Amino acid sequence: MSRTRPRRGARRARITGLLGCAAVLLAGCASMPDSGDVKAVDQSPRAEGDSQVRVYGVPPQDGAQPTNIVRSFLDATTSDEADFRTARQYLAKSARKWQPFRVTDVLQERPKAEPQVQRNREDENGYTVTLSGSQVAKVDANHAYTPEERKYRATIHLIKEDGQWRIDRLPNGLVLGQSDFQRIYRSVNKYYFASYKSESSQPKASRNVLVADPVYLRQRIEPITASVEALLSGPTDWLGEVTSSEFPPGTRLAARDLSLDDSNALRVRLSKQAISTDSGQCKRMAAQLFFTVQDMTRASKISDVKLEDAGGGSLCELSQEQAERDFSPVRYAGRSAQEYFIDADHKVVSMSDSAGEPTPVRGPFGTGKTPLRSVAVSRDETTAAGVSGDGRSLYVAALEDGVQRGAPLLTSTGSAKDPDEGLTAPSWDGLGDLWIADRGAHASRLLRLREGKGTPEEVAVPGLGKRRIKAIRVAADGIRIAVLVEDKGRTTLQLGRVQRGGSSAHPVLSVEELRPIAPQLEDVVAASWAGGSRLVVVGRESGGVQQMQYMETDGSASNAQTLPGVNGVKAVAASEDEARPLIADATEGIVRLFPDANWKTVAKEGTAPVYPG
Repeated sequence: MSRTRPRRGARRARITGLLGCAAVLLAGCASMPDSGDVKAVDQSPRAEGDSQVRVYGVPPQDGAQPTNIVRSFLDATTSDEADFRTARQYLAKSARKWQPFRVTDVLQERPKAEPQVQRNREDENGYTVTLSGSQVAKVDANHAYTPEERKYRATIHLIKEDGQWRIDRLPNGLVLGQSDFQRIYRSVNKYYFASYKSESSQPKASRNVLVADPVYLRQRIEPITASVEALLSGPTDWLGEVTSSEFPPGTRLAARDLSLDDSNALRVRLSKQAISTDSGQCKRMAAQLFFTVQDMTRASKISDVKLEDAGGGSLCELSQEQAERDFSPVRYAGRSAQEYFIDADHKVVSMSDSAGEPTPVRGPFGTGKTPLRSVAVSRDETTAAGVSGDGRSLYVAALEDGVQRGAPLLTSTGSAKDPDEGLTAPSWDGLGDLWIADRGAHASRLLRLREGKGTPEEVAVPGLGKRRIKAIRVAADGIRIAVLVEDKGRTTLQLGRVQRGGSSAHPVLSVEELRPIAPQLEDVVAASWAGGSRLVVVGRESGGVQQMQYMETDGSASNAQTLPGVNGVKAVAASEDEARPLIADATEGIVRLFPDANWKTVAKEGTAPVYPG
């Protein structure tokens, strides 16, 4: 293998491509200072479709000793071989059923391979090597990534076969250091349709709402084929309860080695299970394929998806224009024209990307007569919800001239004297429903107001326990919700899925299986959705300084651009359209960050920056 540091006993591998590129790919992370304000996060770089760099393993060397056999085997598992042909040469005949894709354990560094300290006297003809390290994550057989910090320890057993040491017992799966994992794998969004179940008859609960399901796939081994096969295998376990696939059960590829043709069209032949689908279902299948493969091939815009039966007969076709118009996840999130915040005169103001000065919104929230702590604007930008300055009252009003504020729709049970109690900032989903949490001294309630009006409905959060909700942000699909959870002085960012049970007349909602998004941060200040499976997060590691970074919903660090530092961030807002700027409430005031630019102040005073949602 190509290495940043040579290992004793390791053999050189053949590398095709530019050695300079390989050195960049295997670069590590910079350390963080322990004092100061927000700093940029220097994440490990990831290869983005760099097809010129290839890493290959080398076969076993005659007479190699057991520890060197294991180290060379581990090297070979990091090669760009589809079937691990070279790595399997290190295995004894009895171990040829080794399953490398059963699980992938990701360690901070490459595993240390050392002889077992105490030899087994009954195993005089064998040899045991111990692998150890600090595990940071696990990727399961369905390619789902899960943060998992623990000590890693495993054993590999060797015997002599035809006079050479070979591995005869080893755990199924791969064990990789972070740098190798980031070089070999990339995060890809599969797409499935939101399943609203008991509320599927609601006007905005469309069958065409796509939800991103991030997985990790090998980026240099048949990437398009791998992404399609992962899509056909169905959603990951965490999203399976609230999403569905339009592909009939058992549907498989009838022809592999998929690629885009000269016109960037994708032609996919499917097994017999897909033949009986009607036109509408076939179009939705094509939409799933379009956005999944587009996420894998980000550098090339897909022009067309053509589905065919095993014999090449046409099933349906979906153009780029149709996909973007009828199925785009950004379309459902809303294409907001404005950014919003509360100015020094208590007015809710808005401004476009090109505007130099904010202007008050129409309606009662733009007059300054109702001091607000926080605000949320509906995704169609027709209605706003605001929480009063004392955190006690929720008001909802149209963004129209001549409209009166009206009475509060919700009054908090928390104390007005405690800033940590009362109502959180509200949040709108793409179905037009308003979400908010009421924080008391010892408990929190998550509430939803259908279409932003009527009686608030309590939403159960079984995994919350005695922890308190500090803030919420619901995704446009209404299927996922990001929750800042406070427990014994520590605030973490959790992701829950919204399940809709009960009946259509009496739906019962709950947020299930809260899981950490940024497990390395112990004091999260703010978070905002910033894409289909991405959030921008402001927080602090134990003993560290405040930092702002992008995180994926599976808890892995995003490969998005590194963010420049900004001082004293209290709140942040991002659009789910990734081309829009970030907005933050910082020491300098309300500041804005366009892609590939630096932060600029748009107002010296102001609070609560938001995008619609």
